[in-house]
Amino acid sequence: MRKEVVLITGANGEIGHGLCTHLGIREDVLILALDIEELDEELIPYCHRFVQGDILDKMLLGRLVAEFEIRTIYHLASILSTRAEYNPEAAHRVNVEGTLNLLRLAIEQAEWQGRPVKFIYPSSIAAYGLPDLETKNRAGKVKEHEWLTPKTMYGCNKLYCEHLGRYYARHYRQLGAEGAAIKIDFRGLRFPGLISAFTTPAGGTSDYGPEMLHHAAQNIPYACFVRPDSILPFMVMPDTIKALVDLWAAPQENLDNLVYNVTSFSITAQQIAQMVKEAFPEAEISFEPDMRRQKIVDSWPGDLNDDAAKEDWDWSPDYDAMRAFEAYLVPNISERYQK
Repeated sequence: MRKEVVLITGANGEIGHGLCTHLGIREDVLILALDIEELDEELIPYCHRFVQGDILDKMLLGRLVAEFEIRTIYHLASILSTRAEYNPEAAHRVNVEGTLNLLRLAIEQAEWQGRPVKFIYPSSIAAYGLPDLETKNRAGKVKEHEWLTPKTMYGCNKLYCEHLGRYYARHYRQLGAEGAAIKIDFRGLRFPGLISAFTTPAGGTSDYGPEMLHHAAQNIPYACFVRPDSILPFMVMPDTIKALVDLWAAPQENLDNLVYNVTSFSITAQQIAQMVKEAFPEAEISFEPDMRRQKIVDSWPGDLNDDAAKEDWDWSPDYDAMRAFEAYLVPNISERYQK
């Protein structure tokens, strides 16, 4: 018999590390991990099986389907915002065509199993695009349906894949004689900037936050690429994993949305620098804005309205800014570089 598994793509990435570790200790979950890079040794004990490969490889995905019964897909693999701007066509292939491959896999699995397959999709604040700084300051907490005019390839990819998820969840084969009897259970999360104590930044435009911390802990000077007054919402990795797992566990009948905002705290680059210097007094932090990346940050909301997530599945972060630094980031990052 094929084993029931949870497929995690991009398992070796920032979110993948936290999710594999969290789910791997549960006795009711078998993880099938997929990544284009070799899996970090620390994650191997948490995974039932690791497969090294590309989400663009349809033959590889076909082999996984033949061997495993995939009940849930956490689709984490992507090319992030800054890297995507340097090669937008490659980003589109990975972020869109790769997602489409996984959605096809999910719908096929749902039809074969006779029940919906859950497809958990981490989207991004990059799906938004405010026209100027004045509008951003005036907009306040942005809701899911507002300002969906992204200015980056990554944001365009994420927003489009949300729509693809909606199509496969609600409208797939709508002109067929009987339609699709079984569709997928698509659930998306629009995350703010993410900060992990255990992995290094990987090419996101909001990475100036974690970069300040990781540089300070190593006594390396850091030149921040945005203005001191730049403000974005952020979330630390434990709350990121909590949001993914809580949405996964929520009863489908409670969910009025297919895509939800989640957030934890909004903070300026200057406030991050101050908190970093309190923890690492010798830290050398300067501000040398890169106006190209600054324009992207200025187009993203300064805060997110996550009332829908709170109402539909009782979302609530465990970490505000102070607790994020004092209880999670500073002690773990300090220990990381003292080893």
